[in-house]
Amino acid sequence: MKKIENRAVVCLLLAVVLAVGMGFFLLRYLARGGDWASSAFNRHLYNSQGQLTAGTVLDRDGDVLSSAENGERTYYDSEAVRKATLHAVGDLQGNIGAGALNAFADRLTGWNPINGAFGADRGGELTLTIDARYNYEAYQALNGHAGTVAVYNYKTGEILCMVSAPSYDPLHVPEDIETNDRWKGAYVNRFLSSVFTPGSVYKTVTLAAALETIPDLENRTWDCAGSLRIGEETVVCSGVHGEQDIAAAFANSCNAAFAGIAVELGADTLRKYTEKAGLTASYSVDGLAAARGSFDWDLTEGRLGWAGVGQDKDLVNPCALMVYMGAIANGGRAAEPYLILKTKNGLGFPSLPRWTRKTAALIDAGTAETLAEFLAGNVEKTYGTGRFPNMDLCAKSGTAEVGEGQSPHAWFAGFLRNEDAPYAFVVLVENGGGGSSTAGTVAGKVLDVMVNGYEK
Repeated sequence: MKKIENRAVVCLLLAVVLAVGMGFFLLRYLARGGDWASSAFNRHLYNSQGQLTAGTVLDRDGDVLSSAENGERTYYDSEAVRKATLHAVGDLQGNIGAGALNAFADRLTGWNPINGAFGADRGGELTLTIDARYNYEAYQALNGHAGTVAVYNYKTGEILCMVSAPSYDPLHVPEDIETNDRWKGAYVNRFLSSVFTPGSVYKTVTLAAALETIPDLENRTWDCAGSLRIGEETVVCSGVHGEQDIAAAFANSCNAAFAGIAVELGADTLRKYTEKAGLTASYSVDGLAAARGSFDWDLTEGRLGWAGVGQDKDLVNPCALMVYMGAIANGGRAAEPYLILKTKNGLGFPSLPRWTRKTAALIDAGTAETLAEFLAGNVEKTYGTGRFPNMDLCAKSGTAEVGEGQSPHAWFAGFLRNEDAPYAFVVLVENGGGGSSTAGTVAGKVLDVMVNGYEK
């Protein structure tokens, strides 16, 4: 009898282990089944060249950006559009990890937990939030420079434009792509996966901190003689601005004034506001993790002055900066960005409607309103409203020094105050020179098309 009882206990334990194991497998299957099914090792879904032979990728207007036909993958018939949308769509070899063909392969195969992956004959449809025409305009505006351009709706989260350069035609991969510096970083989506020295666009964070922690800020003036000595460092300005209030210092992008403000604020305060702004966070864009910005706060006063104007070891991700601009526009909280507008599975059933998810408060509402006025003042006083027709534009430029003998990175970031076009944007032109002149021109061309339409 004792032996039977012992055997029963052992059987019960084995049954429990089996049930736990099956439960764990079921959870893993539900969470990762799409990834398993869409693995490149699955010859039911990939041809001998490793190309995904199922599913169609479309832009928000229904233009087919890539589809599978007769066991081969095809792309849009315009080479320029193929280049402009490469980092959103992906390449044939899977080198662009953040592209839809790689990152969203489970949606393209039409996979679901019950039927599995349908394969080439009944693949899914994946509609992206981007507009191919906006991407085309942005890629053309970059004019051969490395960099990134992105625009999103800060109320809904839809990414309307996302371009990374250098890019190439996925149907005709350059033979020297691995060896020629012209193609350096061509596989990287700079908007999502890279960080860069921000230069003066970071002064937006410094100003937000100052507005909330320096009581008499708007009643003070700063005298700029072209540079400011702080400890062992000399912070050099772009010009001699003379006596100026805080609005003029921001519009002039005065390094001397903002380096002094950064030292007055202190490293702990700047760190607090940088982290609150989301510039050290990683946004998840439909499961694609954006790079985290990084800052060194163990600084001398001189280095802190440089950090406060976006130099020293400051590094910012373009996606995070764009979302911060959206939060300023939207009263402190912005919609989290996303790329997948909708899907259809292999049976033709559409995905459920998306709902908007908002960030935490990246900036206090009152500060956001004040800061928006400062950003609008930059356009009126410095950049010129004529460059941005029919736009209530709020923006900050940046010219980020990146090393001796190299041209600085050019930045331009901001948003539109427009109920019909609630767009935040970021433009980075690597080694492009002046932020307003170079990156601002790129932003103007893209926003003009988005707001005013195409020439007839």
